[in-house]
Amino acid sequence: MPDEQAAADPTTRPPRSGLVAALGAYVLWGAFPAFWPLLAPAGSVEILAHRIAWTLVGMLVVLTAMRGWSQLRGQSARTWLTITVASVLITINWGVYIWGVTHDRVVESALGYYVNPLVSVVLAVLVLGERLRRVQWVAVGIATVAVAVLWAGTGALPWVALVLAGSFGVYGLLKKRVPLAPVAGLTAEGFLLGPLAIGYLVWLQAVGVGTFGQGTTHTLLLVAAGPVTALPLLLFAFGAQRLPLATLGLLQYVNPTLQFVWGVFVEHEPMPPARWTGFVLVWVALLVFAVDGWTSSRRRGSGPVGTRPAQPTRSTV
Repeated sequence: MPDEQAAADPTTRPPRSGLVAALGAYVLWGAFPAFWPLLAPAGSVEILAHRIAWTLVGMLVVLTAMRGWSQLRGQSARTWLTITVASVLITINWGVYIWGVTHDRVVESALGYYVNPLVSVVLAVLVLGERLRRVQWVAVGIATVAVAVLWAGTGALPWVALVLAGSFGVYGLLKKRVPLAPVAGLTAEGFLLGPLAIGYLVWLQAVGVGTFGQGTTHTLLLVAAGPVTALPLLLFAFGAQRLPLATLGLLQYVNPTLQFVWGVFVEHEPMPPARWTGFVLVWVALLVFAVDGWTSSRRRGSGPVGTRPAQPTRSTV
């Protein structure tokens, strides 16, 4: 009961267990750029297939342990159609992200997850008919200028960031219409994606180009793609049930910040002046957005959807 009350009241001090769990999830997601390149010499598509396949295996075990199979029974055809479209979007998101962090695009991938909250609120306006406050529109406008600066200054559209933000934004919108808990929802997506991923992996091994089995360490790392994906999802689900939206909304920036730091200071990706300018504008937009959301949440509590910050959904990196 205390956890539920804290989640409903943003002025209440967040429960330590929920805070630790949510922060742990975002830190793990932020460390992903260090993990996926370890799966070389597997290519991006093979890594994606292993991630899908082993995540499904892990989710089957978790859902069984939670006795949650009843959640998947009796779902309507419309629900399964929504899950199917969401599965395609999560595949695109995961695939583009893995390609990005294995092809020196860590900074651009981080940009995608910085911009994602703003994309989500724009989709809420366009699709759900929600209304934003003037300050929120200012934040969206600054972010739009930031993308234009990055495009003009670097001579290339930051397509990795836009695909990541757009695919996850629409994915989150669809997930709000699926009446399933996070574990059951991810398992359902796995049922649709898993057979394709497993079939592709079997074909790779049959034609002799698959890397599974090429050394114990490499094989274990490929298998670890499942638990590495599932663990932060479970931590986030635990934390999200115990924290107010305003706290989650601020914590979500831990993930792209860690990715940005990794890309700049570990991978030493180039940061010309135009790129720094674009990122500074994005950070300003997010600061405006976060401060407005936090103050509004504290002032109004759990008010109407259009008057509080967009609910952060689980990351998909």
